[in-house]
Amino acid sequence: ARTVWKSMEPAMAAGGYVGDRRPVDLAGDQKKEMEPSLLLPMGFGAILVNLPLSGAVTQVLSTGTEVGPLDVLFDAGIANELFPLLLFVGIGAMIDFTPLLSNPKLMIFGAAAQFGIFFTLGAATLMGFELKDAASIAVIGAADGPTSIFVANFLESNYLGAIIVAAYSYMALVPIIQPPVIRLVTTKKERLIRMPYAEKQVSKTAKILFPIIITMVAGLFVPRSVALVGFLMFGNLIRECGVLDSLSETAQKVLANLITLLLGLTVASKMQAEYFLNRQTLMILALGLVAFVFDTIGGVLVAKVYNLFAKQKINPMIGAAGISAFPMSARVVNKMGLQEDNQNFLLMHAVGVNVSGQIASVIAGGMILTLFA
Repeated sequence: ARTVWKSMEPAMAAGGYVGDRRPVDLAGDQKKEMEPSLLLPMGFGAILVNLPLSGAVTQVLSTGTEVGPLDVLFDAGIANELFPLLLFVGIGAMIDFTPLLSNPKLMIFGAAAQFGIFFTLGAATLMGFELKDAASIAVIGAADGPTSIFVANFLESNYLGAIIVAAYSYMALVPIIQPPVIRLVTTKKERLIRMPYAEKQVSKTAKILFPIIITMVAGLFVPRSVALVGFLMFGNLIRECGVLDSLSETAQKVLANLITLLLGLTVASKMQAEYFLNRQTLMILALGLVAFVFDTIGGVLVAKVYNLFAKQKINPMIGAAGISAFPMSARVVNKMGLQEDNQNFLLMHAVGVNVSGQIASVIAGGMILTLFA
């Protein structure tokens, strides 16, 4: 029970992590089990693009214009939203929606944890950002790198590099950001609430129909989200159909890791010092932190409100797992539960909220596009 269940082992491309194939001790030090797989390419890419007259980016020389390979990759993979969408196929193939299908009410908390997006939208607007930039910055709160890239690029934000760096940096810091925020808005008694897990049987048919139905519903109500939701659910359908194991394996490992590698390097083309090191970047980093904090608070507070009316109480900490950093946020919540009571295993409940947050985040991104595109 102290190990992460098998479906959580593959690469966590959504949060910029690559998983260790060994079982993970949830009581151990998480930073030794996961590493931010996007931050290293981004960091090295920043060096490449900031060297004087670097051939990695386009340079206007006396002999003519020299096109840099990172700019070529940017135009081929990010300017047309290709890399984020392909990454969603890999993410979808990693996700097992069984905990959510076993307990559908968990979707409430995944939706509630998107509160930080809309709070940050207002804050960014008040701080003087143009509406399209404020909307792009707000999506950092989705805790979903591909969605942040997709929305910021689609809205042609002036701060794409800063937005991506903030999104992936804070996802890498989820184990540091979330615990103090959760403790701030919960009591000791609430953190001790036990939630025994009795997994209900979910039929194969239900697992196959789920991604199809979610895509259709999202497409009808939030048409702008179809690309995001559709690619995510297509990846999940590959996983659940049961006859495409090799494609599912490829999507989870080869595709996700390859796109993650290219994405990290390519994003660096927008991190040239003259455009990146400015006051606006610092403001975006601050707003990104605000978005993460209020996402966490929103999920926890809705769980607390739910307990006012429910006969069977839930541990409000699971509401914090509604951010889209899958499955790191679920692991953080489970670890906190074990610290309070070493027999209180919240992992499966937290994972159910976490995967619902993945769906909610891409729908929220689609809503932002619908409102501001």
